[in-house]
Amino acid sequence: MGMIKEFAMKGNVVDLAVGVIIGGAFGKIVGSFIDDVVTPLLLQRALKAANLIKLEELTVLGSVRYGMFLSAVINFLIVAPTFLLIKAMNAAKKKEEEAPAAPFAPPADIALLTEIRDLLKK
Repeated sequence: MGMIKEFAMKGNVVDLAVGVIIGGAFGKIVGSFIDDVVTPLLLQRALKAANLIKLEELTVLGSVRYGMFLSAVINFLIVAPTFLLIKAMNAAKKKEEEAPAAPFAPPADIALLTEIRDLLKK
């Protein structure tokens, strides 16, 4: 039980769980945005011409529901830039972490011994 608890409490697992939960909620928000905002405002004329109410109802040959596919593509086009933004932020953060640290000053006794060595060489 101790090993499972240690694994579960590591930062990466908790971060992953939070990311999955937020991603699921964000997916629902984007889905609602497409269904309730994009479809009525931008696609209203096209849907009325096809005698439809929702984009998902759009079909070809009665059974091929390409409206669902179009809805998924619009959903992806909204979500993808968000993940690209997060990826860019992580890359910038990694570059900050990789910046070389200033060289540390040696302790006083080491500096003194180095000075004595240099004097003896002369």
